[in-house]
Amino acid sequence: MTADSGRLIIVSNRMGDPGKPPKGGLAVALNGALNAVGGIWLGWSGKIGATTGTTSERQVGSVKLVGIDLTQRDYEGYYLGYANSVLWPAFHHRQDLIDQHPEHFEAYCRVNRAFAEKLAKLVKPQDTIWVHDYHLLCVAMELRSMGVNNSIGFFLHIPLPPSQIMSAVPNNELLMRALMHFDLVGLQTEADVLNFRLYAERNLGVELDNPDTVTAFGRTARVEAFPIGIDVDQFRALLETDYSTELVGRLGRSSSGRVLVTGVDRLDYSKGLPDRLKVFDRLLEKYPANQRETTLVQIASPTRENVDAYADIRAELEGLSGAINGKHGRIDWTPIRYIHRNVPRSRLAGLFSISRVGLVTPLRDGMNLVAKEYVAVQSDEDPGVLVLSQFAGAAEEMEEAVIVNPHDIEQTADCLQRALVMPLEERRERHQALKARVETGNVVTWCETFLARLQSV
Repeated sequence: MTADSGRLIIVSNRMGDPGKPPKGGLAVALNGALNAVGGIWLGWSGKIGATTGTTSERQVGSVKLVGIDLTQRDYEGYYLGYANSVLWPAFHHRQDLIDQHPEHFEAYCRVNRAFAEKLAKLVKPQDTIWVHDYHLLCVAMELRSMGVNNSIGFFLHIPLPPSQIMSAVPNNELLMRALMHFDLVGLQTEADVLNFRLYAERNLGVELDNPDTVTAFGRTARVEAFPIGIDVDQFRALLETDYSTELVGRLGRSSSGRVLVTGVDRLDYSKGLPDRLKVFDRLLEKYPANQRETTLVQIASPTRENVDAYADIRAELEGLSGAINGKHGRIDWTPIRYIHRNVPRSRLAGLFSISRVGLVTPLRDGMNLVAKEYVAVQSDEDPGVLVLSQFAGAAEEMEEAVIVNPHDIEQTADCLQRALVMPLEERRERHQALKARVETGNVVTWCETFLARLQSV
């Protein structure tokens, strides 16, 4: 974007804060884009109030932060309910976990309209609006109904499911109608774009004459893949922090030369964590040379702990890790180090840098930036190996990783062993290709490419 093209307005479930150090690459990119031209970041304030739509504003440099309060009823219906108990499981191919309540969709629509009503009061004719993620699919449709004709883009940070699964989502046709009110719909992968187009063709009877656009409900939207990246320089810089160097030194002393296999995920059923522990168990059974020599460090950060499905998976993981450690462990060796808490990113960077294998095996994921973070901090001289699920969006780009089917425990255990014994020359060749791709497709490039395309539309 350029300064004469108006402001940029970012809309997301939770607003960022350009006045604070960013926690991740996405915040870096969006903060940079906002600061370049000035703008607004609008999102839920994190507060529960008496009325949905009550707002608070504060200025940070050239960026205005606008927070919207939610009532307890709308928080439970919009966020915990429809967004995270219907859309999240369905979009991750877990339609069996959909928990449908009509009042939750009513709350979802009500909150989307509250966001749009506030936006309609803030927006100026030349402003560009960029809406993020599955919480706010209906914002553009609401804005259009209020007469807002600005350029509006949307980016989905999670996968878009195939048409058969999308058809199982309650109110799916209304959601697709809502998406058509965006000028540009950005998805993570070409597979997601294909899913969007096939839904339009099979469920709406749309003829797909143009490879880049979809026309339905009297509107035309451009639909493209924009694979998100990381801020490579920022993540590498974490290796120089005291937190990182202290952890690397301590792990080097305590592991006594043992090989580390590392997985870092939010505690979520989409990540395939129970299967991952079973893979490591099978590795130790089938390839006993790893006994006492290889340790799995699995970090599972807490998330959505007030949703029943997450309590179930936490109990399963704790039971599995205890059983595997009891089965294989020795007085001087614990096979699995399972950590259920948030770990600072500086420590993660250090952990990745000394791990022989980065184990990234979700059952379904939009992109999975852990895969790119792992590659970013590997040494050129003695790099580790990325073992990556074919169902992560990153697999579409990162073909030099060892690609696995996480549902196949035996095959994944074999591939993990292959990564552990891979010759140095092969490791270097794979790493150089992956490193180049991660650096080229960084998050700043992603942000600039999306906004340039939105302006051209």
